[in-house]
This record gives sequence, C-alpha cells and structure tokens, in this order.
Amino acid sequence: MLLGKGVRQERIFNRNTGRTIIVPMDHGVSVGPIYGLVDFKGTVNKVADGGANAVLMHKGLPRCTHRGYGRDIGLIVHLSASTSISPFPNAKTLVGTVEDAIRLGADAVSLHVNLGDETEPRMLEDLGRVCSTAAGWGMPVLAMMYARGKHVENEYDPKVVRHCARVGVELGADIIKVVYTGDIESFHAVVESCCVPVVIAGGEKLESTRDLIQMVHDSIQAGGAGLSVGRNVFQHENPTRLCQALNGVVHEDWDVEQAMELIEQDEQ
Repeated sequence: MLLGKGVRQERIFNRNTGRTIIVPMDHGVSVGPIYGLVDFKGTVNKVADGGANAVLMHKGLPRCTHRGYGRDIGLIVHLSASTSISPFPNAKTLVGTVEDAIRLGADAVSLHVNLGDETEPRMLEDLGRVCSTAAGWGMPVLAMMYARGKHVENEYDPKVVRHCARVGVELGADIIKVVYTGDIESFHAVVESCCVPVVIAGGEKLESTRDLIQMVHDSIQAGGAGLSVGRNVFQHENPTRLCQALNGVVHEDWDVEQAMELIEQDEQ
C-alpha cells in the first residue's frame, strides 16, 4: 500500500483495532433534508463528540460542517448519487471526482453500486475507473455494494451479499460496505471472501437501539471491520451517547449489555 493511502485510511480506521465507525450523511440528495440532517453541522458535532471515526457526505457539505475545533473526525466524500423522485432511483450517477475530494482534504471517497439494476454496467464502469484514479493519488475507496433490481429476490441472501462484496474487491475498492446477512456464520463467509475491511450498512430505521447494537456486535464477532450506518445513528434521540456505546462494541469488544447499560443511563 502507498504510504499516502495508508495514512488516509488510518484517519478513518482506529489504528489499534483496525475497525471503524462511519456515519453516512449523504441522504439529502436521495431523500432530502430528513430529520437529523437539518442542522447538519450540529449532527457532525454530536457524532464526533461520541467517538465516530468518520462521516461521509457529498462534496458540497464539508464547507458547511468543518468543525475547526474539538476532536478530529475523518471525511469521506461520496461521488455518486440518485434521487428518490427519479424514475430510476437505483441508477447511481457520478457527481464528483477524486480530485474534488483531494481539494476538500478528504481521507477517502465512496461510491454506491446497485448490482442487478438495468444500469449496472455503467455503475461498474464508474467504480472501476474511480478505483484506478484513486489508486494513483493514494486515496482509499469505499464501495457500497448492494443487490437491487427486478430479478433480485432477496438482497440479504448470503450468497448474493458475498457476490456483491467480491465485486467491489475485484474492481479495486479498499473498503466494502454491504448489508448484514442476519447471523454470524453467514456474515463470516462474506468477510472471509474479501481481502479488505468489510463494514455493515444500517438500512432502514431499525425498531430498537438494541437491534442495532446486536447487529453491530454480531458483525464484529464474524470478523467485520465495523459499521457505516446513517439514519439509525443520526436520527437517534442521543447520537453522541449512541456513538459512545458503538465505540465500546467496535473498539473495546463490549458485549450488548454493556453498550445498552450506557445508553439506558439517559432513560433513568
């Protein structure tokens, strides 16, 4: 690995654990300024104060959210987009470049690929090209790899998730983001088929904080490298306390009860 890439990756991964807590905040393009992302800078402050390792956002927002004080937090600039009001919401289009991210002082870039969509060929081409460009600059690439299309019966099927993850690895991504497959054994099979860190997505808002903590805990037990979870973090009633609990699970090997005990302090 180039030294520059290694240095940048250490800014978004804990160098002692090799794991990370990433909070994506790119939802404004896809679904608008939803709850938790109206006061954007305030949300960045909350997750940074809680110990998150990095935030992920589109290129226009770092100018509004740079902290300039307090604990440092890594920046991942997202390079692809689509909107929920489009007739083709699964078709991700490049809206930024590696050079844009470098000018913003980013520590990594990310792309979203939906395998199974009719526009899959273009998204794969974009991923391959961005990985090649990023490699030349020593810039890590996070690939969000999902299976979404009319022929995809179950995007959580372990075989499908393994395929998604492997595509990202083989096209040059340095970090893979996929959905959690539901149990430790099947997710371990996903992780072992990759030679780069694998983090889990949060997906739709979960029913409870315990469900999120349990999912993160089990993914770590399976060999995962942490999480890249947006709505289930920034829409929590106390994002700072939640990030503190996740920090315990991801970086200190807490069990679920230890994490829940910290969170439930606010409810007493």
